[in-house]
Amino acid sequence: MVKDQVLNACRHSLRPIVRLLLRNGVTWGEFAEIGKELFVDVARADYGIQGRPTNTARVALMTGLSRREVTRVKATLLGGKARAEPIPNRISQILTAWHVDPDFTGDDGKPAVLPLSGDGPSIASLLKRYAGDMPHGAVLKELEQLGLVEATALGYRVTSRDYIRSAADPDLIRQAGVALHDHATTIAHNVDTSRTEPARLERMATSRSLPRRSVGAFRTFLESEGQAFLEKVDAWLSAHSSARRKNSKARAPNERTLRTGVGVFLIHDETKEKVPR
Repeated sequence: MVKDQVLNACRHSLRPIVRLLLRNGVTWGEFAEIGKELFVDVARADYGIQGRPTNTARVALMTGLSRREVTRVKATLLGGKARAEPIPNRISQILTAWHVDPDFTGDDGKPAVLPLSGDGPSIASLLKRYAGDMPHGAVLKELEQLGLVEATALGYRVTSRDYIRSAADPDLIRQAGVALHDHATTIAHNVDTSRTEPARLERMATSRSLPRRSVGAFRTFLESEGQAFLEKVDAWLSAHSSARRKNSKARAPNERTLRTGVGVFLIHDETKEKVPR
């Protein structure tokens, strides 16, 4: 049955997440409460009629929760403390833009040395375009403390294209949530039999018999080739983004934009759990 296959896939995909939760002190009760909230929230949002939220009785029927429990969870969702959504890594966006946006690169295509402010390209204009609503002074200070930029007599010079965070960085956990959400969203779209749009690209290349002595070489290969691929993607997205076309006459009035991109990750599985085929 399809339901059994879904449950097996869910069990397999949740195992590393449970490891993450236990490692960070999250209890079953806390996880279960999140599960209830998500079941109620999705059932209300996705299965309503004519754009209205699904009623309590139908949510209870779909989720298996009692009406009383659905009402309690709805009250939490509607009136409780807002939960912080994972935020994009602005530092990586800034570094990428400094390397690929023609407004901030030289004639040779390399990142330009930028003054703090001024009429032309500057740190101020870079952060205004790519730092969002984050305080620009704090962002610049963080970039300097991380050793990603340095001040010179001619202006600020970027010293790295990539921001590699430590395992203790809370933003790494937030970004992990973004990555898991993005991958799961694509998979959920592709297996939705009622979808009207084409399937989204979702591919893997794996081997079940790679010798352990070759793992390091594969990691080096992937880091090099994966980074080169992502840099091409960054350049394409930058060239086609609304920020680059904001003054273009070709842009339609009130043109809708969306968040899109691609993720690359290393698969390394030493568990004894059987992988669903």
